[in-house]
Amino acid sequence: MVITSAATHPDEQDECLSSTFASRYVRQPIPKFKMPDHSIPKDAAYQLINDELMLDGLPRLNLASFVTTWMEPECEKLILASLNKNYVDMDEYPVTTELQNRCVNIIANLFHAPLSEQETAVGVGTVGSSEAIMLAGLAFKRKWQTKRKAEGKPYDKPNIVTGANVQVCWEKFARYFEVELKEVKLTEGYYVMDPVKAVEMVDENTICVAAILGSTMTGEFEDVKLLNELLTEKNKETGWDTPIHVDAASGGFIAPFLYPDLEWDFRLPLVKSINVSGHKYGLVYPGVGWVVWKSKDDLPDELVFHINYLGSDQPTFTLNFSKGKPSCAKPILSYAFAIVVDKKGYKNIMENCWDNARTLRKGIERTGRFNIISKDIGVPLVAFSLKDSSQHSVFEISDQLRKYGWIVPAYTMPPDAEHLAVLRVVVREDFNHGLAERLAADIDKVVKLLDTLPSPITTNAAHVTPITPEPNQKINKSDIETQREISSYWKRLLEGKKLGAC
Repeated sequence: MVITSAATHPDEQDECLSSTFASRYVRQPIPKFKMPDHSIPKDAAYQLINDELMLDGLPRLNLASFVTTWMEPECEKLILASLNKNYVDMDEYPVTTELQNRCVNIIANLFHAPLSEQETAVGVGTVGSSEAIMLAGLAFKRKWQTKRKAEGKPYDKPNIVTGANVQVCWEKFARYFEVELKEVKLTEGYYVMDPVKAVEMVDENTICVAAILGSTMTGEFEDVKLLNELLTEKNKETGWDTPIHVDAASGGFIAPFLYPDLEWDFRLPLVKSINVSGHKYGLVYPGVGWVVWKSKDDLPDELVFHINYLGSDQPTFTLNFSKGKPSCAKPILSYAFAIVVDKKGYKNIMENCWDNARTLRKGIERTGRFNIISKDIGVPLVAFSLKDSSQHSVFEISDQLRKYGWIVPAYTMPPDAEHLAVLRVVVREDFNHGLAERLAADIDKVVKLLDTLPSPITTNAAHVTPITPEPNQKINKSDIETQREISSYWKRLLEGKKLGAC
């Protein structure tokens, strides 16, 4: 039983102790849009808010997200101990700052940055990969503009070349900072950026080509090595020096441990900066991201601010200043994981993720109803589409799986593959073999259930009589609109389902 303290409301001054669920607060509406005239005891307020939060989806069953949903109990202690720190105050919290800098160096070395034994890596912790991408993009834009100004050339039309499969944060950067986003369209069966087409789109105004190590859509790694080779040739022919940024938000903590010989990072000459999400396969709660540069020359000095009103000279290059509450603990957790789990531990975790992804894939394939479109190399996820979607759609499957507690996203692919709608399951550290088998079984139950239900398109069509107008016959406009609505049912359905945040 939850016991409250003495009530503070005038009408209940005579109460001493009572059960929360015996109090008047559970039978009165909670203030939603205005501050109340009378306070609610903290115990009752906690219970009421906690009860509403129970209706959220369970994070560990949210298979739409790449974000970490489980950590060791000791990590929660570190979070609680750091809640009241604003770690941007480097002079006041020098140890927290030092741990962040250690993480930058660990990540830079993991990505083969050309550092000497005593050299400090160039990078910064961010709230997530979105902020990291904004900072990397700004660095490329400023370097390009500075060079164009020195050459006496126009510098008002910068562009970035990416694949159409990029995450929405790239679109945000382009719009917010006035950079044209030139997207390489996808093709049937090839759902990542084609390096050949990307290099063809590069011109003198291209500030960088952005490659993705772990596509949001399919988990696939783009061929950064081939991109580097092709772009190097074009730079020699044109005299340009167009660089590469690698968006390794999802794959940056996977490739070094599972595919150590894969060349995608600072080993390639044109790769100048890399971002990675610590809160994805970095195994830390949201939100923490990182961006590292190959050398100091790749980060323009004019973008770094120096402040002294917190006690000492402090360089800062972030979009956010204050980073209190849970965010301040994330660099600490990242460092703790790096030294506790070690290289072998990370490798074991990533191998387990992939083993469980393969278990799920086999279970889905056994249904005989789906095509697997994700690859065997990349982020451990399973993306799959219906072989026959003439009667039912992946969106119906997604809705039905919610009844079993699973949150599995359904979405359409980007241009020019938007006709394909898929389901995607991200396999994280806390998704085990038993859950993989259970999800595969539930997917099988759902498709068999849908077989017994009428198709939405058939149901709609059954209530409409096709119209074939006679010459000079007046047709009711609403009937024509209804007929068009039926014919475009699936198209509208697919267009209305977009990929959410991850």
